[in-house]
Amino acid sequence: MTAGEAKAFSSEADTGSRDESASRPKSGRPSRAQRGFIVVAVLWILAALTALVLIYLTYVTNTAVVVAGSIERIQAEAMDTAALELTALKLSGYNEATRPSSGTFNARVGPGRVFVTFCSEAARIDLNIASKALLAGLMTGLGVNPSDAADYADRIIAWRSTTEAGDNDPETVFYKTSGATYAPRHAPFPAPEELWLVRGIPPEVIERMLPFVTVFSNVAQVNVADAAPQVLAALPNMTPETLQSVLSQRSDPTLDRRALIGMTGGEGVTLASSRAYRVTIDAALGDGQRRGSEVVILLLDSGDEPYRILSWRNNSDGSTDPQRVSSR
Repeated sequence: MTAGEAKAFSSEADTGSRDESASRPKSGRPSRAQRGFIVVAVLWILAALTALVLIYLTYVTNTAVVVAGSIERIQAEAMDTAALELTALKLSGYNEATRPSSGTFNARVGPGRVFVTFCSEAARIDLNIASKALLAGLMTGLGVNPSDAADYADRIIAWRSTTEAGDNDPETVFYKTSGATYAPRHAPFPAPEELWLVRGIPPEVIERMLPFVTVFSNVAQVNVADAAPQVLAALPNMTPETLQSVLSQRSDPTLDRRALIGMTGGEGVTLASSRAYRVTIDAALGDGQRRGSEVVILLLDSGDEPYRILSWRNNSDGSTDPQRVSSR
């Protein structure tokens, strides 16, 4: 090989070496493309971690809200139970003849306070026992035409009355021909709200009746000392003048309540209380919130429990239907 050829070969070798050196990373460092890929991967990982953190924070927040609501509900239920226990305790100290038919009290329970009003169910008209005249009188006092009120009272009595005629029973036939998919119960009303199923009575009439009727008193008369004016107005031969006199006289604490029976004529009234009491509870929780409940209890003369819950309605959510109902 001549000197010129050797020089050319050396030059080509140096050029190839420089090209190969340029194509390899220096000092083992990643290339720019590799570095870009790593940055993108790290960003994706950070984004995923951020999403997980947000999900966890949302879960913790929602859990805290649920737990707080559960604590408030448990506290309110405990206060309601305490109020019922105190009511039963107060009433159990009397015999049936001297037991008060109504009353109020308040007591501190834990961090809050309960305000309680109780009244015998005898202050209401019992749908299962009341006479036609008393039922019709209530509806008439609530603005129903007297002849229509008498027909509606017949519908109520037919619903609760037993029959041996089966499908030939006139009331059962009436329901079939009116398009109802059910027949009359032909048994006592288990709850006042079953009035909604009685055919032939306008819904607005039933809505007006419900605050003044019950199925728990088991008393045919109404307690003249505690009944609402609308209930007293339903009594036979009751006049507006007599009603006003009874209402004004019974507010006098010195009055002998037996005089009220004479003022009304005595028909359909009593001073006796039922063993079923309606207890209205206003619970003021420790955090300032207030919860209301309306519970009907039955006082028991024997057994391990002093009372039995017949109906329970919470008023804090604006509901009007009973949450718990049990038969006696």
